[in-house]
Amino acid sequence: MNALLKSQPTVFVIFGGTGDLNARKLAPALYNLFLENWLPNQFALIGTGRTTLSDDEFRGRMLADVNHFSRSGKATDGQWQGFAPNIYYQAADVQDPKTYREFGKRIKALEKEWGAKANVIYYLAVAPNFFPIIAKNLAEAGLTADPTCTRIVIEKPFGHDLESAKQLNQLLGEIFQEKQIYRIDHYLGKETVQNIMAFRFANAIMEPLWNRNNIEHVQISVTEQLGVGERTGYYDGAGALRDMIQNHLLQLLCIVAMEPPVSFSAEEVRDRKVDVLRAMRRFTPENVRDMAVRGQYGPGWLEGQQVPGYREEPGADPHSNTETFAAVKFFVDNWRWQGVPFYLRTGKRLHRSASVITIQFKDVPHFIFSPETAETMRQNRLVISIQPEMSIRLQVQAKRPGVDMMLNTVDMVFDYKGTYVSEAPEAYETLLLDVMLGDQTLFMRGDQVEEAWDLVMPILNSWQTRTSQNLPNYSADSWGPETAEALVAKDGFHWFTLPLNGKK
Repeated sequence: MNALLKSQPTVFVIFGGTGDLNARKLAPALYNLFLENWLPNQFALIGTGRTTLSDDEFRGRMLADVNHFSRSGKATDGQWQGFAPNIYYQAADVQDPKTYREFGKRIKALEKEWGAKANVIYYLAVAPNFFPIIAKNLAEAGLTADPTCTRIVIEKPFGHDLESAKQLNQLLGEIFQEKQIYRIDHYLGKETVQNIMAFRFANAIMEPLWNRNNIEHVQISVTEQLGVGERTGYYDGAGALRDMIQNHLLQLLCIVAMEPPVSFSAEEVRDRKVDVLRAMRRFTPENVRDMAVRGQYGPGWLEGQQVPGYREEPGADPHSNTETFAAVKFFVDNWRWQGVPFYLRTGKRLHRSASVITIQFKDVPHFIFSPETAETMRQNRLVISIQPEMSIRLQVQAKRPGVDMMLNTVDMVFDYKGTYVSEAPEAYETLLLDVMLGDQTLFMRGDQVEEAWDLVMPILNSWQTRTSQNLPNYSADSWGPETAEALVAKDGFHWFTLPLNGKK
């Protein structure tokens, strides 16, 4: 337990306190941190929203959210009575400067009660168009004056394109120092994602193999069974490339491809990630068609249920050209990775929900066994499963039991559930704790956001100017459009999927 954290009073101000993100993620995460004794001895959570509620009414809502979404299950009376008195609510119009003066009064009252100055964390769980408004009003109300104890947390999307991302970074930079800004990407808080760096840099046997001499290619797949559902309003202006690849998947690529940092300090780690993005080969209007594939799901059947196509979803444009699937081939042009393709894909209404990184090693340089011994042989792979299971498996060749020499692929598996008794924390628990500790290692820096946008802008521009005539081009419960398989097949590969429950 961090003694300094326990002794440092902390106030969370959650803009969008009555919204879905707070209900599903933030409230349960803060409650679980409280249960496990990670919150300061003196803390307060102030929820805000346009709805008029009393403190008790808001506490009742949060109790229902915790009971529904917390990994620790329903709260007992004793547990909740310890947590609830620290919860407050303030009805607020984020565009009204008076709102922020009221926040200032509430924070000063808490500090007077505690007899100490508090760290104040402003969490913007609101639509992106409110980010600039809230930041400006916080500054005008004098609530951002002390950079040592004021932090702001911003959910994605960080801009809609490169230009808007630059504008947002410039605005935030005029009000806050970079050390105060926490651009949150929940994927980076997942246990298995964090373990990639531990696996690479804490094991002497891995790093010598982690280069173009031994690795043939890398695949990163984040697939979802769910459709767009009620997010059509947001999604139709975003699409799979903006929603997933520009942030989540490129973050995973950076962790896989980064050079070893000198230390595990936040700036060292983030510097190495930015190095990867700067080294990545840029697209031209001419090669986008060969390097990137898009798709949109049509109607079909999924687990016995008939599901609509994207254009039939509530509120969707019946002629929408928005992609619900994207696959892109990237290259990192540096000494470690020159010539190694990184294939990224993501999509909705696919056969299975899974997030998997697969690193395929090159074949043995000389095969000494007879062809008959290796009917099922395949190249070594390192498979990092982020969800639904959390595991790292190294697939190697071994002799099958019997009197003859027959080779078979076997898995050497590190499985979280089989190894540890304690339950892994949710991503938001890890990230919220890091905000309180002032640790930015798992958060995106402004230049990293802009480099990621710069990388994907040629694809976005090409897709916006070239209307696809064949959408929708894949059905529900498939693995996406045929062109996605062709993207890797022309290089002699195929997309990998992790067997259910690790079974072949």
